[in-house]
Amino acid sequence: MTTASAVSLQRGALYLSREVYDRYFPGLDTVILLRRDRDLCILPVKHAAAGGYLLKLRNKAGDRVVHAPDFFRECGIDENVALELSVVWSTERGALVAAGVLEL
Repeated sequence: MTTASAVSLQRGALYLSREVYDRYFPGLDTVILLRRDRDLCILPVKHAAAGGYLLKLRNKAGDRVVHAPDFFRECGIDENVALELSVVWSTERGALVAAGVLEL
C-alpha cells in the first residue's frame, strides 16, 4: 500500500480531489465500488462498457464526484452522513481502499 489520501463521502456521493483523480484514475470516466468486509474499494474501470459509476467532473479545478446513494444505502450509510475517508492504494486489490468504514 502507498501513502494515504483523503476522499469525502456526502449525500450518497464520493468526492475526489483533482490530485486523487490524477494519481489513481487519470483519464478514466468510471469506477467500480466494492465492499470487502468493512472496506470500501474503489477500482478503476478501463473500458466504460464494463459498467460502474461515472466519475463526473465537479468543477473547473478538476475535482470529481461519484454519485452512488444506492450503493452506500446497501452498505448501511445514510445520505445524511458526511465522512472524510482516509484511502490508500492497494496493489493487491488493484483499488483505492478506505479500510474499516462500512458496517457489517
